[in-house]
Amino acid sequence: MRKIIISIVLGSFIPLSAQQMTTLSYDGSRLLNHTFYQNGDSSGKGISYDDIQGSPYYDKAFSPAKFIVADRAETTLARYNMYFDEVEFKKDEETYSLVPDSPFTRIEFTKTKETLVKLDTGDDLKGYFFELVGGKNSLYKKVKSQFKNAVAAKNSYEMDRPASFNTSDPVYYIKTESGFIKNPKKIKEIADAFPAKKEEIEKFVKSNNIKTNKEDGLVKLVKFLNQ
Repeated sequence: MRKIIISIVLGSFIPLSAQQMTTLSYDGSRLLNHTFYQNGDSSGKGISYDDIQGSPYYDKAFSPAKFIVADRAETTLARYNMYFDEVEFKKDEETYSLVPDSPFTRIEFTKTKETLVKLDTGDDLKGYFFELVGGKNSLYKKVKSQFKNAVAAKNSYEMDRPASFNTSDPVYYIKTESGFIKNPKKIKEIADAFPAKKEEIEKFVKSNNIKTNKEDGLVKLVKFLNQ
């Protein structure tokens, strides 16, 4: 199987607040091997990651990260698997991943200053998102990797196509007090969610040439909404 279920204790946590000195124990992580099964289904023939073009990882290298739950945190090496929507981490020279019911809903990568947040968006993309703007109104980005099976050449004029991972275009979510706005195509979708600030939003968008298909534009707009 791609993963072997084991039980571990994640270690003693370092309190974010000196007033809270309790230790959090965490069980139920999974040991990873280097065989890939599409969609986690081990009934078929597995493929070594080394035989697949591209990568399922946002960054294949492990990076220092802070796993946060309530007011406690532990720093360890981690990376994000975009295909399985899982956070993998190092412990005792082994690689593990957080199970779906893990209590960790926020992982801060201390070197890159990027933060993963676990969200229930009510659709098939719920899971881990990169937080681009925090606050009353927040902006999140979902990145996914798609797997394509190897394809054998049909004739001598074609070439075999190896199995590959391909990163899809990011999907953006704006979280407001009334819910999520998914991948807004027009400024009107955002302005309608804030009727009291509609005119201000339209003026800001026009004066700053904000485009909803540009990440930097969405960042500026959500920061403006929080003013």
